[in-house]
Amino acid sequence: MVKKALITGITGQDGSYLAELLLGMGYEVHGLVRRVALENPEGRFVRIAHLLDRLVLHAASLESYPSIFSVISRHEFDECYHLAAQSFVAESFADGFSTMNTNINGTHYVLAALRELRPQCRFYFAGSSEMFGKVRETPQRETTPFHPRSPYGISKVAGFDLTRNYREAYGMFCLSGMLFNHESKRRGFEFVTRKITSTVARIKLGLASELRIGNLEAQRDWGHAADYVRAMHTMLQQPAPDDYVIATGETHSVREFCEKAFAEVGLDYRDHVVVDELYYRPAEVDQLIGDASKARAVLGWKPAYSFDELIREMVQSDLESLRSVSESRITA
Repeated sequence: MVKKALITGITGQDGSYLAELLLGMGYEVHGLVRRVALENPEGRFVRIAHLLDRLVLHAASLESYPSIFSVISRHEFDECYHLAAQSFVAESFADGFSTMNTNINGTHYVLAALRELRPQCRFYFAGSSEMFGKVRETPQRETTPFHPRSPYGISKVAGFDLTRNYREAYGMFCLSGMLFNHESKRRGFEFVTRKITSTVARIKLGLASELRIGNLEAQRDWGHAADYVRAMHTMLQQPAPDDYVIATGETHSVREFCEKAFAEVGLDYRDHVVVDELYYRPAEVDQLIGDASKARAVLGWKPAYSFDELIREMVQSDLESLRSVSESRITA
């Protein structure tokens, strides 16, 4: 029997990689998208454009319980991957209200609809390393206490608790993946890693001269999104639901990321990077590094991409994209 999966946030970085993975496994893949996205597919479906003829998309909003209820009522989903969220940390400081509303209520709406209509559907919640925030121990594992330092991190802790509560109170197969930073060539330009690699490409091609950035000493555990969606799927195939940290176990500074990205095109980051306090967070998270021992032991998961391979892929992809745009303008 063909398995049927629902992905919220299917147009995002993780959603696109997960859709590819599930389609490759023979799933029937459905996605929730905003109605405005359906009206502007060229602008909104860039990451899943190559998959559109194989996906079933439904107009719905995380801010509307009736719209979510309606979609779930019409399909017998086996698995639900709840990836949609307002996930840009800086924006969560600028507009904490909408971040809380979308991330907390949206998670609750999906869980409530599943409990009412499809209680046997397995549910994955996209947790985040930002839940650990001001860390109590290093590295961070499943038992590390949470101390979020942003409205985004707070909303993810609430989503984690909601997911655990539905598991414990109603016996549903609900779990959370506490995923540390994961990037790719499909990352949004507002995120620091893609901001770095896209600006490196622009500087290399003479389209920019400097990269303005915040705290160079912040340290993160960076992996590749394609590796991390494999972990999501594997979690939902286990005999019992449980929560897992997914991470590489390595930590690198923003400075190191800049150094390697610029070196990829033969440039010295010190000639182009300008530290700008405008990009500092009101409450900084200095270091995040995950211990994925449990995931390795129970799920048999480990990352395939190295830190250097991740940066190389992102820089080369941004270079290629910019060159293609330049060539098309010349021939137009």
